[in-house]
Amino acid sequence: MRIGHRRGTLIFVAQHYFSFTSLQPRLHRFGSHFPLKTLVFSMAEAVDNPSSFSGESDEDFKYGFQREEMYKASIAGTVDAYDRHVFLCFKSPEDWLPRVEGSDSDLLPKLFSSALKSRKNDIAVKTKFTICEGRDGTEFSDGDVLIFPEMIKYKSLKDSDVDSFVDDVIVNGKPWASGMQEVLTGSHIFVCAHGSRDKRCGVCGPVLIQKLKEEIDLRGLGDQVFVTPCSHVGGHKYAGNLIIYSPNPEGKIMGHWYGYVTPNDVPELLDQHIGKGEIIERIWRGQMGSSTEEGEKVDEQKLPNGKDQKRKKKHQEDSPSLGNKESVAGCCQGADGVSCCRDATLVDKCTSEEQGKKVLTKLSHWMGTWEQADVFATIAVVGAVATVAVAYSLYRRSG
Repeated sequence: MRIGHRRGTLIFVAQHYFSFTSLQPRLHRFGSHFPLKTLVFSMAEAVDNPSSFSGESDEDFKYGFQREEMYKASIAGTVDAYDRHVFLCFKSPEDWLPRVEGSDSDLLPKLFSSALKSRKNDIAVKTKFTICEGRDGTEFSDGDVLIFPEMIKYKSLKDSDVDSFVDDVIVNGKPWASGMQEVLTGSHIFVCAHGSRDKRCGVCGPVLIQKLKEEIDLRGLGDQVFVTPCSHVGGHKYAGNLIIYSPNPEGKIMGHWYGYVTPNDVPELLDQHIGKGEIIERIWRGQMGSSTEEGEKVDEQKLPNGKDQKRKKKHQEDSPSLGNKESVAGCCQGADGVSCCRDATLVDKCTSEEQGKKVLTKLSHWMGTWEQADVFATIAVVGAVATVAVAYSLYRRSG
C-alpha cells in the first residue's frame, strides 16, 4: 500500500502504537512546549538526523564544548602568578576589539593599561588587569573599577582620572582621593566571553553565563553570587574559562581559575566550590597568589575548607575520568558524556551508532528531571520512534 501524506502517516502510526488518550493528559502537563505531535516529529527527525535532536552543530564541534581539543591538556598550573586583580568595567563583549586596550576611539582601557605599564616597576603587588562588562542594566557600570582580593569598587572612572587613580590606589595602596570606594560582597564569577579575540571564548562564554545565571536563580542566590563577562584572561584553548573570587570558610578572598568548563559543571561549581569551598580538581587551572610551579603541585593542594584534595582524587580514580586515562583506553570524556576517543584502532569519525548514543544520552538527561509517571509516558513515545522510523522510511522509498 502506498504511504500517503507524511505528517498524517507519522501521527497515525504513533497514535496506534500507544494509547493516545491515556498518554495525552500526561504529556499535556508540560504545556505547549511538548505537544504530542511536536515530540513525535522531533524524535523522527532525530532518527534521520541525530545532531538536530542533541542540539549539536558544526560550530559547537569547532569552537564549543564538543571540540576536539577539550580535555587534552593538563590544565593545573596554567595560571601566571599574581596577587591582585584589577577589572575595568567597560561596555560589553560585543563592543570589544581583539585588543580592548588598543582602541583609539575608546580611550579609557588604553589609558588605564598604559598607566599600569609605565608604573610597573613602582607597583609592589603583582597586578593583573582585565576588562569586564560595564553598562546600564548590569551589575556594574561603565568606568567602574573592581579590585580583588580587596573586594572594593570605585565608580565611574573617567579618562582624566586614570593617572591619579593608578598612583593613589595601585602604586601607593591608598584610597583614591577623588572618589569614594565601595565594598563588594558575595562571590563574583568572571567568565571569558571575548569572542573577537578568540571564537572559542565567544561561543562558550555566553552559554556558561546564561547557565550560571539560571542555576543561581534556581538556588535563590541572586543577591550573593554575581556573574560578569570578561575579556581575555589567557588560555583560549581551555575555554570555557572562568575565575571565581569568593571567601573561604575563614573569610579570606580566594581567586580560583577553571578551564574546560561546560554547562554540566555549573551546578558543581556553585554547590561544591562556592557552597562548600571545595576545589573541582579536574577543571582547576590555578589560583591567585600561586606561581605556575606551585599550581602544578595539585596533589599537595589543600581545599579552602581544610580537607585534603585526595578525597576528590580518590573519587575520580573510582570512576572513568580524565584523572585515570588508562582505564578508559585513551578516551577523553567530553561534555554530556560524549567521548572523543583517540584509540588507534578506532576510526576518527563518529559512526551512526555513536550518534544514536548521543541522542539517548541527551534524552536520558532530559527525562531525569521528570516525575516517574512522566517517564513512563515518554518511554512509550521513545518506543514509538522505531515504528515512526519504519513508516518514514517506507514513505521515502515509496515517494
